[in-house]
Amino acid sequence: MKSPVFSALKGFFSAISASHRERAVALTAMEVEELENIFALLMVGSFVGLPSPPTFIAMELLPSLKNELHVLGRRAEDSCDMLAEICGMLGID
Repeated sequence: MKSPVFSALKGFFSAISASHRERAVALTAMEVEELENIFALLMVGSFVGLPSPPTFIAMELLPSLKNELHVLGRRAEDSCDMLAEICGMLGID
């Protein structure tokens, strides 16, 4: 027969373990997203002034960028860049 103290301690430590696992999974998911963003920035970095990789490497890795290019496009559409909106209204390229 288990004592109530033992059961309470077991429940307490299992809750702590679950909390740490959830936090580790969340941090890992965030790190994966950031690494994907860095990968996309390295591949299409010529738009922001970074040196781009050789063309044959970029073409081989292009299918891996499909999701990232959609994310970059969505972020560009959703951004509130007032200077860009003003230049767009005035027709400045």
